[in-house]
Amino acid sequence: MWWLLIIEIAVTFVLMGLASIHYIHMLQLESYQLDGYMRHLGRTKSEWQGWTLLCGAVCLIAGVVLPLIVTSFFTGERSRATIISHMIVMGSAVLFSVYNVVMEFRKPKKKPLVYTQRVKRLLAVHAGVQAVLLALFMLVLSHEDESGLRVMYISPFSFMAAVPLLPLLSGKCAEPIENHINAGFFIAAQDKLERRKDLIKIGITGSYGKTGTKFALATILSEKYRVLTSESSINTPMGLSKIINTHLSKEHQVFIAEMGARHVGDITELTQLVHPTVGLITSVGPQHLETFGSVSTVAKTKFELIQALPKDGFAVFASDGAWVDKMYEKASCEKLKSGVGEGEYDMWAEDIEVGAFGSRFTLRDKDGGEMRCETRLLGRHNISNVVLCCLAAKRLGLTYEEIARGVSKIKPVEHRLELIPGELNVIDDAFNSNPVGAKEALNVLKSFPGRHLIITPGMVEMGKDEDKYNYEFGRQIADCCDAAILVGPRHTKPIEQGLLKEGFDEGSILSVSSLDEATKHIRDFVSAGDAVLFENDLPDNYTENGKGN
Repeated sequence: MWWLLIIEIAVTFVLMGLASIHYIHMLQLESYQLDGYMRHLGRTKSEWQGWTLLCGAVCLIAGVVLPLIVTSFFTGERSRATIISHMIVMGSAVLFSVYNVVMEFRKPKKKPLVYTQRVKRLLAVHAGVQAVLLALFMLVLSHEDESGLRVMYISPFSFMAAVPLLPLLSGKCAEPIENHINAGFFIAAQDKLERRKDLIKIGITGSYGKTGTKFALATILSEKYRVLTSESSINTPMGLSKIINTHLSKEHQVFIAEMGARHVGDITELTQLVHPTVGLITSVGPQHLETFGSVSTVAKTKFELIQALPKDGFAVFASDGAWVDKMYEKASCEKLKSGVGEGEYDMWAEDIEVGAFGSRFTLRDKDGGEMRCETRLLGRHNISNVVLCCLAAKRLGLTYEEIARGVSKIKPVEHRLELIPGELNVIDDAFNSNPVGAKEALNVLKSFPGRHLIITPGMVEMGKDEDKYNYEFGRQIADCCDAAILVGPRHTKPIEQGLLKEGFDEGSILSVSSLDEATKHIRDFVSAGDAVLFENDLPDNYTENGKGN
């Protein structure tokens, strides 16, 4: 009966591999960080526990109860009875697994699994882990009964219950391989930058606004320099290493590196790669609190950029009256401070106008310089980031005329307070959400005429205070919106509570399961000339129902 056992194990291997694709996808969305993947399993606890229990129940019934029933009908024909019972077990597991796999592949994806070289290596390791586990099963959990038949204590299909956990083991096994590969890319990029003594290397970090600031600074500096920066929101060691190794050439005069962090020490690692001579701090606030734990730890991590600057380098801070100002005071290198409105700044913006055209403001500095500027960007925090860039550009030798010309060319970053004019004024701020950015997005919405509708799933990665932040968000929505569509009934409950606390009309609140469902109800609340704000759009690893929030 070995042949039957081998068939069952082979089928199990294939089904486990197919069912694992979803979980490999979730691991990729968590940037291959195993602690992040564990948090994902925690968020979807009921989903994968339900999978586990159902798999266990199917295998228990098919692997234990059915063989007893079958052998009772085939007394004296144990061989035939065993074969039939095994086929029933296999059929049950196949039907169950195929159903789940088909359902998984039918779900719409906001960011599909990308089959990078790393994913291909992970899939290979995953297949090896499966093979080893199933081989051990075949050797350890099977035996010959008194009639000489090869039988199993439990069905190999019971391993289907472990599918959500296998990426953890596979990821751990793949770590030495990935670390070796990453070290090679990192060192090559590090060496390439080290040979460029003439290159101006700029690091940008902050809780919010890094990507927009990076592109704004690159646009302004391009009026004088040939600039290289990373695409999209690339801000990790491997992402930056790839940009440096692939795209940096001798023609480039400036390299701008966006520096992201989820853990203490992440910025230090990036500075060891780039060795920046200029550092920009955009903001400090409650972001990624699941890993940082507190805003003070966030500030400490962002300050790693300033600590890494050389003696002849300089730092530019976007004043916020709080954490960034404390960092400014603490910095020992040459330092500059920008702001919005009058204050003790090296450069600031005042006389601000905001509308469907974007924003206009007067740029002034402490030396008496002045220039009227216009940009397509919306929001006070975007203006703050632009002034930050203008101050850095002035320090790097650009004239006011060059700066103003560069400001006029800045394009909104996709899904970050991006205005999409039409019959409805749609404000797309769906990339992510945080307490500061969400409040500013609401202020922008408030400036538009007509009725105001917000569509949002709320904020995530806010740690133990997440419900508190979403509750306060709900209270802020009540102050400037006429209606709210909340995406994800469970996660947005605190927002609804905040709305109702402020006396918001319950009939103007709609809870839906997905963003697609939300868009179908827009016309129930607004009409031509009104404004709609899309605030945040959760990735697939944060959705409540797997259909996309």
